[in-house]
Amino acid sequence: MLLRTLVQVSGEVAATAARNQKIALLADAVESLAENELEIGVSYLAGVVPQGSFGVGFAAMRDLPDPAPSHTLKLVEVDEILTRAAAISGEGSVAARRRIIDGLFARGTSEEQGFLTALLLGGLRQGASERLMMDAVAKAFGVPATLVRRATMFSGDVSEVATAARNGGREAVAGFRLQLFRPVLPMLAKTAADVGAALDKLGEAAVERKLDGARIQVHRSGNEVRVYTRNLNDITERVPEVVEAVRAFDVRSAVLDGEALGVRQDGRPMMFQATMSRFGSEEERTVALTPFFFDVLHLDGDDVLDLPASDRLVILDRIVPPALRVPRIVTADREVAASFFIETLAAGHEGVVMKALAAPYAAGRRGAAWLKVKPAHTLDLVVLAVEWGSGRRQGWLSNIHLGARAADGGFVMLGKTFKGMTDEMLEWQTKRFLELETHREGHVVRVRPEQVVEVAFDGIQASSRYPGGMALRFARVKGYRHDKPAEEADTIETVRAIFEAKSG
Repeated sequence: MLLRTLVQVSGEVAATAARNQKIALLADAVESLAENELEIGVSYLAGVVPQGSFGVGFAAMRDLPDPAPSHTLKLVEVDEILTRAAAISGEGSVAARRRIIDGLFARGTSEEQGFLTALLLGGLRQGASERLMMDAVAKAFGVPATLVRRATMFSGDVSEVATAARNGGREAVAGFRLQLFRPVLPMLAKTAADVGAALDKLGEAAVERKLDGARIQVHRSGNEVRVYTRNLNDITERVPEVVEAVRAFDVRSAVLDGEALGVRQDGRPMMFQATMSRFGSEEERTVALTPFFFDVLHLDGDDVLDLPASDRLVILDRIVPPALRVPRIVTADREVAASFFIETLAAGHEGVVMKALAAPYAAGRRGAAWLKVKPAHTLDLVVLAVEWGSGRRQGWLSNIHLGARAADGGFVMLGKTFKGMTDEMLEWQTKRFLELETHREGHVVRVRPEQVVEVAFDGIQASSRYPGGMALRFARVKGYRHDKPAEEADTIETVRAIFEAKSG
């Protein structure tokens, strides 16, 4: 298949608002791919480069060769060229990779260059999220979408699942299982207005402290322990205290879900930024981390993630000592849950997560079985643009434009803020957003929508100024979430639910 064909499909998907039509377009494209093209095409249409990052920034993509006059690039050729570039290492590797990539772009038309640029920079915004691609693979090969989603969560690679679906159908896709040392995407929580509203939906529930730490997934087999972030990155070498703690558990093998948290001498949690400093650098460790676990997915050869949460908690309590478990209660009583919530806040934590006792562990899903409750509203939003500051902030990028995820894969702007930013934060974000810059409009720097920021706000008001019809009131930056991809930012539906709950 020519790259041109895939670029055309991408354009059609981007121009289509209806989800079912997007899936149909993607499914037709997936079905038409040859055997040696399938994993490449599925990856590209999901916005993924199989070879990973090339260390090529936006600035490097500004000076591209002139486009080719005709379409000659084939999918397999593009993959071979990128594989060759990715294999280069050592002194002079950056320049060598750049020469190879320039050669690739010299063979591409202007449309193909645009597609490849967005793909390599992680900015292919066509409304074809990985979840849509899962549904498209299911449609293309006649496999239930639930099986494809589950297999992808275990595999971490929808293109691998697509190959299994084509070659082995339903049986092959159903054969994917949790594997030790192959992390699965974490189960996520939706937001509830308060503990009462959460209990109304869940009934009797486990009510756990919501720790403001870094999500970790720990795999152990024998004496080997590996630690992964919520983005599935291996950080084992950076967290030896977590490894040591899990090695002490009386188990042969296990997969545990939890948080790593910096704890002060008085037992109160450190600031989130202090905890995250351990994950962003391999320099001298100045913050000691303590793991706290709240779920178990596998134990001693048996996968337990499909068991009800109540059963998994019994297993967790048996293998993890109390000091390393996230504190929780089980109740259906509003007053009891509210008291636990208040005690949690008094202990310095950010809220609670309330979990349905009958629910299995749904890897990679943000479902109604887990509901988070915080005292003041916060949202994880994506920075869409940033404005140059004035006065004391002259020379720094300051006022950020905030967006929530939309169903079509884009983002809906909800307002701007420059509040809550320290000088250190201003210095960091100026460098960061210049790296993400796509173009400028006067004093506004437009950026690729990749950086997630946690924003606190006092309320949501109706607004005709923004396309979503809503705007945040008194928004201020709580901190940048380097551990979260843009695909896990809060949705416009979540924002609307908060708005309607308060206005109703």
